[in-house]
Amino acid sequence: MSIWWSLHLRREAASVPLARRLLLGTMESAGVDPDISYDLSVALTEACANAVEHGGDTGHGGSSEAYRVTAYLDGEKCRIEVADSGPGFTGRQSLRPSHSEAEHGRGLYLIRELADHVQIGNKPGRGGAVVSFDKILKWKNDAQLMAV
Repeated sequence: MSIWWSLHLRREAASVPLARRLLLGTMESAGVDPDISYDLSVALTEACANAVEHGGDTGHGGSSEAYRVTAYLDGEKCRIEVADSGPGFTGRQSLRPSHSEAEHGRGLYLIRELADHVQIGNKPGRGGAVVSFDKILKWKNDAQLMAV
């Protein structure tokens, strides 16, 4: 079984729950274990929120009004990628929040904790950040689309 989809979303807060609901619906339809689906949906929410908040102003005199979310459920793994056209990562971003009460800075940390493998970097060429993460899937007993 292989499922993939890609969204081109406006950098607006309303786009974040849309991406999350699409992921949860895909996973539910495929028969993915709800705990795995939840972990991935929280990680996706954090990555999308970062793209909405930080994915603008390209530094080339313009700004980007959109970002892209791509999800792949392939075999036993789900891979999600969120890419924007903002300034990208400067190397100063920490994967640990400054303190437990911090309102900002928890997103990348949460993604790392919820996913099995995380890659964070910059898009080559025109710039922008790319956050991709994957997780090994577990299936419900009655999964219709389970990988074979």
